[in-house]
Amino acid sequence: MRAAAISTPRLDKMPGVFLSANPKELKGTDHSLLDDKTQKRRPKTFGMDVKAYLRSMIPHLESGMKPSKSKDLLSAEEVKQWSESLEKLLANQTGQDVFGNFLKSEFSEENIEFWLACEDYKKTESDLLHRKAEKIYKAFVQSDAAKQINIDFHTRESTAKKIKAPTPTCFDEAQKIIYTLMEKDSYPRFLKSNIYLNLLNDLQANSLK
Repeated sequence: MRAAAISTPRLDKMPGVFLSANPKELKGTDHSLLDDKTQKRRPKTFGMDVKAYLRSMIPHLESGMKPSKSKDLLSAEEVKQWSESLEKLLANQTGQDVFGNFLKSEFSEENIEFWLACEDYKKTESDLLHRKAEKIYKAFVQSDAAKQINIDFHTRESTAKKIKAPTPTCFDEAQKIIYTLMEKDSYPRFLKSNIYLNLLNDLQANSLK
């Protein structure tokens, strides 16, 4: 049987694609997201990574086989649901990765990295809260943080006081601001981006085969 041709995104139109951090990895106190303060932002270039990424998420495209019902297989319907709300997008692991790729192309990946760090922090055991709170604060919140998030002075100062006696909710105020920023600013652009539209179009085209 002749294999169906794989439909790949237009490489000259899409911004760079890089996977965002897995929130599970943030549980380690030496995670690179929190410790790498010397990382410099550089313009991203797009290469063959997108093909490898799409093939890993949609393995049946390359062989021409129809998708199985495996829960691990990315579907067009699943990707389409990402456009319903930022909440649905971030509730999906692959959605986090793809949205993270888009934010990196806009040099604002610190927003989703901070949001994911906060989600992980809320699940932290009480005896580890102080150490992890300090790492998150130094990486994203303090005024000279390598990946400083865009929050107001009051919230920054309030968060600094809260981490002195940390609780699972001490970053909630800052996290809400960053969520709203992504929801109002980055998320609408993401839905119009080539990263999202090409992925959705590829999956929809494959579902018709």
